[in-house]
Amino acid sequence: MADYHDDLRLAHVLADSADSITMERFKALDLKIETKPDLTPVSDADKAAEELVRSVLQRARPRDAVLGEEYGLQGSGPRRWVIDPIDGTKNYVRGVPVWATLVALLEEQPDGEHVPVVGIVSAPALGRRWWAAKGLGAFAGRSLAKAQRIHVSKVSRLADASLSFSSLSGWEERARLDAFLDLTRVCWRTRAFGDFWSYMMVAEGAVDIAAEPELSLWDMAAPCVIVQEAGGRFTGLDGIDGPTGADAVATNGILHEAALRSLSV
Repeated sequence: MADYHDDLRLAHVLADSADSITMERFKALDLKIETKPDLTPVSDADKAAEELVRSVLQRARPRDAVLGEEYGLQGSGPRRWVIDPIDGTKNYVRGVPVWATLVALLEEQPDGEHVPVVGIVSAPALGRRWWAAKGLGAFAGRSLAKAQRIHVSKVSRLADASLSFSSLSGWEERARLDAFLDLTRVCWRTRAFGDFWSYMMVAEGAVDIAAEPELSLWDMAAPCVIVQEAGGRFTGLDGIDGPTGADAVATNGILHEAALRSLSV
């Protein structure tokens, strides 16, 4: 099995670099905000954080490709770093502390698919960080030296499960709202924690199911490997494992098939 310790240490360096920028600009009165073609906001902090992460990677891993939300794909090869400089930009620009930098390393498999093998989610305004590497388990804490291993829950019935999501509008736009509402009705508790936080709480065992109908690779790559290494399952709505599609369902594994059946149209 490949040894990802060095890559995981580098991921922490990348997260530290991003945190230095995002925290400095968080709640800044002169924060510059633009609207992208998809009508989502982007701030100067998003751009600066991704630029800094890319510059660190250029020095540390010049042969690796880099894919980021703000600046696209650069380079090629079997290893690809995937960056979401601020997951939760709408929270960020409103001063809500629930946002994070997501960094993942994907490796190309014999079939040509790129699979996440390292992931880190850093939420400095919450004082939390989560990370994982293939075969090494999942952890949460402030640093590699100050961490505890995390595991998904053992809840085995939807009637006892806690479900987290981001919004209802996306489900409605994809003609899946009725199916999603059916799932909320059978679950014990439903809350819209949203974005990365839903998946990290699945990994920690605080939430049992998280689902979103519209996502990109940079939204899913890091959470995917963290949930998997915590003992859970991460798929698309089609049930295919990994961040392969444009949507996601993450669970403790035990509840996965039941959740997928409830969300099927």
